[in-house]
Amino acid sequence: MESTDAYFDRKLEELKLLNSCLAAPLSLDRPDSVDDVIRRKFQLTAALRAAHEMQEWNATETAWAGSARPFSGPFKFRYDYQRADLAVEGPSFYALDKRHVRQTIYTASGMAAIASLLLALSKSMKGGEVVALPGSYGETLELIDGYAQQLHLVIGSIESFSTDNVSCRVLLLDSCIASRDFGDVVNCGKLHFDLIIFDTTCFTGSSGRIEQVIRWSRRRGVPLILVRSHNKLDSLGAEYGRLGSITLIRSDFATQRIPSSCLEELMAETRNAIRLLGNAALPAHFPPFVGTSAYRRLTRRRMASILLNGRFSSRHFALRLRGVPSQLQPVHGLYVTLGSREPLDEAAARQAAAAMSEELSEVGFPIRHAGSFGFDFAATEWFHDLTTDRYSVRIAVPDLPSSLWIDLTRAIGDWWLASVSRS
Repeated sequence: MESTDAYFDRKLEELKLLNSCLAAPLSLDRPDSVDDVIRRKFQLTAALRAAHEMQEWNATETAWAGSARPFSGPFKFRYDYQRADLAVEGPSFYALDKRHVRQTIYTASGMAAIASLLLALSKSMKGGEVVALPGSYGETLELIDGYAQQLHLVIGSIESFSTDNVSCRVLLLDSCIASRDFGDVVNCGKLHFDLIIFDTTCFTGSSGRIEQVIRWSRRRGVPLILVRSHNKLDSLGAEYGRLGSITLIRSDFATQRIPSSCLEELMAETRNAIRLLGNAALPAHFPPFVGTSAYRRLTRRRMASILLNGRFSSRHFALRLRGVPSQLQPVHGLYVTLGSREPLDEAAARQAAAAMSEELSEVGFPIRHAGSFGFDFAATEWFHDLTTDRYSVRIAVPDLPSSLWIDLTRAIGDWWLASVSRS
């Protein structure tokens, strides 16, 4: 267990890394409170974004200045009008050998990445079946159901899927499903997939889970595309900027129904969808502090802290909130969802998320009402599971000293029993 002193030493390292990217670094003292960490970190990232705007004043949407050489830290950019042809040179957010990456396309957000890819897929593979597991990201399922109706969406556990031959079967593998379902998928041998789309947002870029899926896809000879939002886990908990990506993994195998040429066509259609939807990435949103050994080390330590805290909260809520409908074992370990013995509706879930964060923060706990995860504070938000049509409250586990998180977890459990899920 990391001591509080060691925690603040580590936070100082994170702040120093951010500060080192400024042309005129600010004076930094060791933080002495979690609030101090949060304030300084978000102030530094704001200063970095402002410095980028001042530095790149002549690299506008059209890159009109011939001398403009837009960059953000280790990333260099080339583009024409509105970045529809954006080319990016720089480090990968994944801990993968460059030889394993066929191509990467950056987008304005994680949702822009998955939306552009799925719309391209619906054009290239009309009538294809998209298989998704319970707990998959709700907005992705909503997108397919409402705007990619040329695709047939099937949601269920692996054992429930038919082994019948279909024209094209795509696995939509999401990093926010339950641990059991994730294990069932990567150990499944009976189903044939023609393509795997893997949303890695809830795994760190160096996660063994990502490597596990890559190895599995190669064993099965199935093409693999990674999609990701970089705003959550890739910016040291500071939400540096909205940024997403689509990465085609190189493979020596190709199914008979999706040869290499079809994958190239799919990626070309994806680029076209990005252009037509205005989904191109903004150079200013690329974190200038990524790619170094210090960044990778600090990110690994952040994730280790969050996962350790997440395991404690899952165990505690399983005992303290016994009988309360909850999702305590997502494969990523970054957040849990708490329900009620009497089902919540959207309004009640929204109110509970806001009230919990407000009341617990008033007594000094680092908890905020925020719709994301991976912070240095706990975050609460309402949550709707489309596969079960149930509402709950999502509690994102923070990178906090374990002793403080233990106290906050206990306070959350007590508050939930007293205020929401009464016996």
